Amino acid sequence: MKTFNDLAELSNEEISALLELADRLDKHPEPHALQGKVLSLLFLSPSLRTLASFQAAMTRLGGGSFVISPDMSIHGLETRPGIVMDGAAAEHINEAIPVIASYGDAIGIRAFAERKNLEHDMAETEFNAMTSLIDTPWINMESAMNHPCQNLADWKTLDDLDVPANGGKFVLSWAFHPKALPLAVPASTLYTAARRGMDVTVLRPEGFELPEPVMQRARAAAEAAGGSVQESDDRAEAMQGAHVIYAKSWSSTRHYGDRINDQKLRNGLVDWCVDEPWFDNAKEDCRFMHCLPVRRGVVVSDAVLDGPRSVVIHEARNRMLAQMAVLHRMLGAGQ
Repeated sequence: MKTFNDLAELSNEEISALLELADRLDKHPEPHALQGKVLSLLFLSPSLRTLASFQAAMTRLGGGSFVISPDMSIHGLETRPGIVMDGAAAEHINEAIPVIASYGDAIGIRAFAERKNLEHDMAETEFNAMTSLIDTPWINMESAMNHPCQNLADWKTLDDLDVPANGGKFVLSWAFHPKALPLAVPASTLYTAARRGMDVTVLRPEGFELPEPVMQRARAAAEAAGGSVQESDDRAEAMQGAHVIYAKSWSSTRHYGDRINDQKLRNGLVDWCVDEPWFDNAKEDCRFMHCLPVRRGVVVSDAVLDGPRSVVIHEARNRMLAQMAVLHRMLGAGQ
């Protein structure tokens, strides 16, 4: 494995093999599997779980890692092409990334969308420019439209909970947030649930529809896997018979890059906070999922987050296990 960028680039057999490997490494640790190997970690956007889980994964496999972040490690990093660097930034990404990559056996990169132009972000323009500078194996730790590490961990979580693939109902719900957030998690989570063969409903208020290419990609994956994808703004209808609700906030695609109009649209939607009454029509054991971090009392109530429906801690631990499998496959003896 030379890259880990998008579950769409993996076959069903490859996904299953990674999930099986994650389970095996959890039950039967291999503390010397990556002895002498180094993972470079470049964070151009902040993280808790991604940073800690990758470092823990490398340590558990006997390897090492180092972290570079403009906020903590270097004096300004310029990302714009064709810029005259007479400002605060002392180094350009075109030199920084090859240097950072050369110090490790693989590199992980995390860079959020600019959220100025939807087509630009959907094309992964910035992220593709960065990875074009790398000649070592690399991992997408979140880009404008993808979060494959979260997606693999979520797939494992659904399997761990015995949530049905074919016949399972998965609700991806928009939730209120005071800020406009990226599309990476909702877009790639939708694809993951559809790829798994579930019946997926995107529950969202008007104005927060996911981009049509994202929906088309998910519908094609669902059709191939025996599932379905639909949209709704009716909470009771969407939650009918649901096995899982996965809450996430995202930007209005109707006002993408327009902070003022996005804010006006979301201001009247504070009631989109997942609470126990949401589950009235769901399966009795319907689970609550979220990638974290999550704002209590804004995205979800304390009662749900601290109650038996919530699997967010299990989900977060699976980040480490899923990434151990990816790293083992990418850097291990059988690579």
